[in-house]
Amino acid sequence: MRLRFLTFLMTAMVALSATMAHAQKQGGILRVQHRDSPGSLSIHEEGTISAVLPAMGIFNNLVMYDQHQAKNTQDTIVPDLATSWSWSADFKTLTFKLRDGVKWHDGKPFTSEDVKCTFEMLNGTSKEKFKVNNRSGWYFNLESVSVNGPHEAVFHMKRPQPAFLAMLASGFTPVYPCHVSPRDMRVRPIGTGPFKFVEFKANESMKLARNPDYWKPGRPYLDGIEFTIIPNRSTAMLSFVAGKFDMTFPYEVTIPLMKDVKSQMPDAVCDLTSENVAANIVMNYAPPFDNVAVRKAVIMAVDRQAFIDILAEGQGQTGGAMMPAPDGAWGLPADKLRDLPGFDPDIAKSRAAAREIMKSLGYGPDKHLSFKLSTRNLPSYRDTSVILLGQLKEIWMDGELEPIETAIWVPKLIRREYQMGLSLVGNGVDDPDQQFYENYVCGSRTYMGYCDKGLDALVDQQSAEPDQKKRQEIVWQIDRKLQQDAVRPMLYYLRGATCRRPEVKGVTVMVNSIFNGWRMEDVWLDR
Repeated sequence: MRLRFLTFLMTAMVALSATMAHAQKQGGILRVQHRDSPGSLSIHEEGTISAVLPAMGIFNNLVMYDQHQAKNTQDTIVPDLATSWSWSADFKTLTFKLRDGVKWHDGKPFTSEDVKCTFEMLNGTSKEKFKVNNRSGWYFNLESVSVNGPHEAVFHMKRPQPAFLAMLASGFTPVYPCHVSPRDMRVRPIGTGPFKFVEFKANESMKLARNPDYWKPGRPYLDGIEFTIIPNRSTAMLSFVAGKFDMTFPYEVTIPLMKDVKSQMPDAVCDLTSENVAANIVMNYAPPFDNVAVRKAVIMAVDRQAFIDILAEGQGQTGGAMMPAPDGAWGLPADKLRDLPGFDPDIAKSRAAAREIMKSLGYGPDKHLSFKLSTRNLPSYRDTSVILLGQLKEIWMDGELEPIETAIWVPKLIRREYQMGLSLVGNGVDDPDQQFYENYVCGSRTYMGYCDKGLDALVDQQSAEPDQKKRQEIVWQIDRKLQQDAVRPMLYYLRGATCRRPEVKGVTVMVNSIFNGWRMEDVWLDR
């Protein structure tokens, strides 16, 4: 009996020692590379990960995706400012019970009125207005938000929309304070999150500090986070290897750069995952790209596999509007893509057909189509643009590259101040409602002026469909239509790496959205 007890005691002590060795530590500043300067840290008015990465920790959502699950699904949605939620039987009313005792960073209490104000601004029914409302399309179906006392908010939908909760869980959907104007949120954002805003120096850095009054006991572990802007990729990697940073900008490390990092810093942890971002071509519906024949010639000239081979050493996939499997849940299967324009693996055949289209429009070896290709002034955009321009020369299209700084890139697209654009579109949520309503229906952010009422009807049909298999069939029908009409054709879905020092713990790099995993409240430093 004594021997058995001693054995049990020794086993327990080993287990306790192992637990203590891996216990989270408080303190320290996480140093993160940042690739460029966002317009502000007001998430609702920005459209890129450049804002969400540093700002998500300032805020909370009603619900969010589990920060330790790599793949976002309906099953990984967890409570945040809401303690629970429930749908009505007809999926038209969504009720949230809210946390008591939560405070904004300025000490004022969080209540249901803050939820109401936030979503009234998002669906355009409030007195206060966002300067830019990048995600108004997400809330087309939200009729109103009502409150039942300070701790209950009720969302009233115009029609059933089972996937609405997925949008609320995105990093793009924080709750804002009623008592702070959108203007002030752009310069000094106030949230309820684990970190407080300290400083933003454009083109230099962003700093956050631990919120000592955070409503989650013991969180966050870090004393703060500092983001330093280094636009040059090579300089950023050298700085990381030299020990100046704990983490690279997410998904930004290419395959060749990852190999360099690992050769110089073997203990670096590099997660190679889907970037869940697709490079895509936007063609303004003004001459010459208002002609669907010209747009089809463009996509038939494209060699998608060449992009993947050149940019990511073959690590990537081709796909339509929805992210392909296995990381994506809704993308067109490969056998359904092959017969669509620009997906035939016989590139020579496709380009010959594209040249015939160009000839029919009066172009040829002695008469080229000249245009300007606008893109965001980042390596991932510029590199893809250079390859695209080279491929379009094969069908007598001569393009001039126009790099645009991040702060004015999205506004320029919204105003359609371009001829052809090379953009990257990321999944705010890997769900058809987010992609289609934000990027493709009439009046959305197609950036092209595209409008097809028949397609809109199909989008509404899939949105209201509770049967997921039936919904997927409709989604595939929509995606095929978009590819046939050359609406924001996707060039590739690449894989990229996120590297960090081995001391950085608690980070999960998500595989089907770049925007949803940066709350940082569970991240800690083992040093």
